[in-house]
Amino acid sequence: MSGTARPANDRNDSLSAGDASARPSRQKKRGFPAPVTILTLVLILVWIAAFFIPSGQYQLDATGSPIAGSYRLVPPPLDLFGRIQDLLLAPVNGMYGIQDQATGQVGPFNQGKMFGSVEVFLFILSIGGFMTVVFETGALDLGIHHLSHRFRQRGPLLILILSVLFGILGSIKGWSDETLGLYAMMVPLTIALGYDRMVTVAVVTVAPFVGALGSTINPFTTGIGSAKASVSIADGIGLRLLLFTLTTTATALYTLWYARRVKADPTRSFCGLSDEDLAEAVPGAPEPLSATHMVVIGLVFATFGLLAFSIVPWGAILSHAAIDPYTDKTIHSPLWWELGWWLPELSALFFVMAIVVGVVGRLREEVTAKAFIRGVIEFTGPAFLVTLARSVSVVMTNTKTIDTVLHAMEGLVAGTSSVAFVTLTFIGSLPLSFLVGGGAAGTALTMPVLAPLGDFAGVDRAMVITTWTAAAGWLRLVVPVNAILIAGLALARVGFDQYVRFIAPLMGILLVIIFAVLVIGASL
Repeated sequence: MSGTARPANDRNDSLSAGDASARPSRQKKRGFPAPVTILTLVLILVWIAAFFIPSGQYQLDATGSPIAGSYRLVPPPLDLFGRIQDLLLAPVNGMYGIQDQATGQVGPFNQGKMFGSVEVFLFILSIGGFMTVVFETGALDLGIHHLSHRFRQRGPLLILILSVLFGILGSIKGWSDETLGLYAMMVPLTIALGYDRMVTVAVVTVAPFVGALGSTINPFTTGIGSAKASVSIADGIGLRLLLFTLTTTATALYTLWYARRVKADPTRSFCGLSDEDLAEAVPGAPEPLSATHMVVIGLVFATFGLLAFSIVPWGAILSHAAIDPYTDKTIHSPLWWELGWWLPELSALFFVMAIVVGVVGRLREEVTAKAFIRGVIEFTGPAFLVTLARSVSVVMTNTKTIDTVLHAMEGLVAGTSSVAFVTLTFIGSLPLSFLVGGGAAGTALTMPVLAPLGDFAGVDRAMVITTWTAAAGWLRLVVPVNAILIAGLALARVGFDQYVRFIAPLMGILLVIIFAVLVIGASL
């Protein structure tokens, strides 16, 4: 179809360095390093920093949580040769490293729990294969053409609806990994509406990240944090709702402002528009959808609908059941209809549905197989970035320096006033969340130490949780070790430097809102 924008993973529009639509931007900024270079530099810098950070650890309670005030220095677990080997193996361990339960060390041949990101890696590849098979049928191309034609005069409304929807999903369940599957549909849609690929990033990735910043009942962060802090998940929900409402509104308005600016003058796009993009921004009337097209589109929506339903921890939300911080699944859910799926099951789902779509779309076996493999190949780059980002945590874990950073934060905030405590907790949470992540595992690690400190400053423990999630959420909007962000930018073919130019003003706005809300909460 000449009038329909091609997906980001289309064989004629791949993620390769020779991509046509990215060429204008790269001619302007040749010196900025590629995402894999950025992550490699971050990994090396963290590895060097670990030489100057003493090794230490907290004592753990029966649940495996660190005990506040129990930190002690320990001998470095690795000598110089071991550290060099750890650096070289870090990307491998970032893929499928296993954390030994007794020593806490991460290695490819250990016995214990999975530390690497192989689940995310395979999930991204399965999405690539599935979506490429879908586009091979021509159904989604035509469906996007119909949608863009219908909303050709109401593009801002569609952006607003999707931004708020994804923001809500981020707030109530931490919508992040799942968003990667939407890029293949959203990139051509936003381009067909006259916008650029940055708008896709803003809607698909930034909106849910901002929603998670104001986490309301998200069981993976607020739920686990509340359990570790011995408070109810309902405590502090009013303040979190206020934070979510203000930050999501600001994000949606900022995205609309940028989208209108690009549509009015494409030369003001931060990521550039190719001639092909500009031509496809004004498609003509679409051809009618056939019955086969409609069935294939229905299967796509059903697949993503099942994805959304299957990963929701219904037992944790409706019955306050506990969440496992490492598998993100409800522990002993009382609801029989809760599926409790996560990335392994979702990868299998996309693989099976790729076959189903190929059959329904009347593709030959050879065509379906080649399309799936092509999608896997083209999504390998973004998938590898995820494992490389995880390797930073591997280095900090194997040198036993994460607890030292947490202990430094413990000393920073102890004995301060309520407003000062919240301010210092926010500032201290930035480097800490950079190292351990702001998700379930990072929250489970930090809350047992930070939450009790709020008692001495007269700060409610729920306020400590809100401060931590706000700081971690704000930082993940720009930090290069955020694997989902880097993978999303790669799928949209938006440079990290281009993204920083876009997100910097919004981060300033969000920072003002966050501090205003936190100061109000600390003063109550």
